[in-house]
Amino acid sequence: MDEISLSKQPAGSATGPEVRVSDADRDRVAHLLRLALSEGRLNGEEYAERVESAYAAKTAGQLESLLVDLPVGRRAPAPGPRPLPTRTTTNLVAVFGGAARKGRWRAGGRINVLACFGGVEVDLTEALYDYPRVDIHVTALFGGVDILVPENVTLRGAGHHGVLGGFDVTEQEASDPRAPVVVVHGFALFAGAEAKGRKGRRIRDLRALRD
Repeated sequence: MDEISLSKQPAGSATGPEVRVSDADRDRVAHLLRLALSEGRLNGEEYAERVESAYAAKTAGQLESLLVDLPVGRRAPAPGPRPLPTRTTTNLVAVFGGAARKGRWRAGGRINVLACFGGVEVDLTEALYDYPRVDIHVTALFGGVDILVPENVTLRGAGHHGVLGGFDVTEQEASDPRAPVVVVHGFALFAGAEAKGRKGRRIRDLRALRD
């Protein structure tokens, strides 16, 4: 069964039941009424009355009322926003050694990093962002931490400190509001921690993260 599809309105125009319809819209509804007649859902008298009303209709609401008790007039409810996945935590620990997370991996919502007499690399340039915000909590003691993000992701620093060491977050703001946000927290003691965007690395389809 065909579904009702009133003519598309120009971008930014009203689309409610009071929108005025075109001749093409009236023809589509008349066609759907003919199908209902052929299926025995309407008798001849009902069909004639509704077709006459369809061609006299001036608004979308008037046309839709002619189909409301027919299967074609029962519209499925619009899907709601996709629920967010459970916020997961990733732990990266390097003690007298090294640890790294890079390539294609799921970043989740929180990443805990501990570097003690060791080094940790957190490379998010090819990661899958299941959550719109990723919080990275860094503890660096006599070690080093390097964090890389795509150039079209927002990167911010929050509550980070360096004591006899360095904690450097090169902040960047994505132009697209759908882009994930990476926030770096923590401190470095006799250590170095750095977070920055990597030029040339981008998330290709930001729309897919929200739809």
